[in-house]
Amino acid sequence: MVGYSKFESERFFVETMTRILRNRSEYKVLYINISKLKPKNRHPRFVRIVARMFDNMVAVADGTMFVFNNGDIAILGKNITEKLVDEATEKLRSGLITDPIWVNQGAEKLVQLYNSNDFDVLMGYANELILSGNDSDMPQDSAPIDAGQIEAVKNHLDTMDLVDLVKHQSVIRLDSSNKFTKLFEEFFVAVKDLSTRFDRNIDLTANKWLFLYLTQTLDKKTMASFAFSELHDHTTQVSVNLNLSSLFTPEFEKFADLLKEKEQSLVVEVHIIDILNNMQTYFDAKELLHRAGHKILLDAADIEMLQALNVKKFAPDYIKVFWHPLLEDYEIGDNIKELFNDIGVDKIILAKSINEKALRWGVKHGIRSFQGPYIDNLEVAITRSKCPNGKLCSAAECHKRKKLIAGAVRNQCAHLEYLEGGVEI
Repeated sequence: MVGYSKFESERFFVETMTRILRNRSEYKVLYINISKLKPKNRHPRFVRIVARMFDNMVAVADGTMFVFNNGDIAILGKNITEKLVDEATEKLRSGLITDPIWVNQGAEKLVQLYNSNDFDVLMGYANELILSGNDSDMPQDSAPIDAGQIEAVKNHLDTMDLVDLVKHQSVIRLDSSNKFTKLFEEFFVAVKDLSTRFDRNIDLTANKWLFLYLTQTLDKKTMASFAFSELHDHTTQVSVNLNLSSLFTPEFEKFADLLKEKEQSLVVEVHIIDILNNMQTYFDAKELLHRAGHKILLDAADIEMLQALNVKKFAPDYIKVFWHPLLEDYEIGDNIKELFNDIGVDKIILAKSINEKALRWGVKHGIRSFQGPYIDNLEVAITRSKCPNGKLCSAAECHKRKKLIAGAVRNQCAHLEYLEGGVEI
């Protein structure tokens, strides 16, 4: 196992800066002072989002990104120009940070360009961060996939039949009579399931660039692997997780046409990081979907993210907010309700709802749509109560069969007709 330090990025920064001392005049550092922002905008998840926003910029700068323990981001490169600094500033200003410190202090305080003459200052600052905290080791069980392996994995993926890996999960909505009905069903291939088809010692997700490349192939394969003849058994609205770039492929066009033939509409779930890296592509994709009568969903949001981003600018049809037990003790509950109302509470889906407490919290804050293990368990209970063989199968067996759309495991059910269809709770 390989251990790494809590301050590994700072150490690597100092080592790198030391190695380039002889040629330091060729380099510059673009520095983003996330640590100066309010605590809610220094949340680790938000820092990761901001870092991903600058991925493309790192490539243009022929550089390396360092994300410090306090949230600050340093990009060291040879091609960092004033234009690039302006672009970085605009990325943050463009509705992505509403922090009053950002508004009051401006770019000159939060986005800075350091020339070689100032490198000693940055190295000293990084060393201070290292000395200010204690190291903690975290094990890493599998090795990240590398560029030499990605083509072999991709070629293997091209030969695989993914139908038996495709799962689905309901999103249900509380209507005016306080009954739950299906809003739509999400279809997906879980990365952990996909990993079982490859070497378990390889982490498919560790290298974000290579994983993005792989998911673009996975998108096409997943769309082609759906058992289209069975989708009419599901709700009239289905959702899939896709990269924005996948919406402009022949595979997506064919997939959308097949759904149209069955008079089913589509919800495309797009990860927030993909949106922030490809904002114009997002708006083009949303227009494409809306023209065809489909919808777009902003996936994987949390409270800190919604407070930090100008979500109204993206105007998605739905937003998935991830439930976490800590939300019960959130100190600014009233502000959360105001936030939801400002965004449009009817757009919000409380995902990862693990228990009744999650539902109660959601209803208290105006949310009417839910997804997660608790919803799955309710559906399984109803399915077993209606199925003639319901008492002969355990809840776990029923759930395992119900979430699949095809394959030997699903076909173990003696009454497949009870696995699908509308469910009222």
